[in-house]
Amino acid sequence: MADQVRASHILLMYKGSSRSTATRSKEEAQKQIADLKSQIDGGADFAELAGQHSDCPSGKSGGDLGPFGKGQMVGPFEDATYGMNVGDTSGVVETDFGYHIIRRTG
Repeated sequence: MADQVRASHILLMYKGSSRSTATRSKEEAQKQIADLKSQIDGGADFAELAGQHSDCPSGKSGGDLGPFGKGQMVGPFEDATYGMNVGDTSGVVETDFGYHIIRRTG
């Protein structure tokens, strides 16, 4: 297993998620992230969607989080990322911060 991986993500927070200032409900976030996942599966540009929709500051750089090692991300995010091959895109992953779509880039 790699010591470090690299990933990009799209994060949709909702009212009540950790560190969130979002006003959308959890249900609205679920619906929106599912729509974004469908767009990605249909060939939409991941980085462009991250820039337009992600609640994470990384959205400005296409969702790129840079390299990170074990223990640097919350469990479900880390598990999903380390479980993918480079180039793979996850399904919707829920963490305390909200809903993510993750693309492993390295």
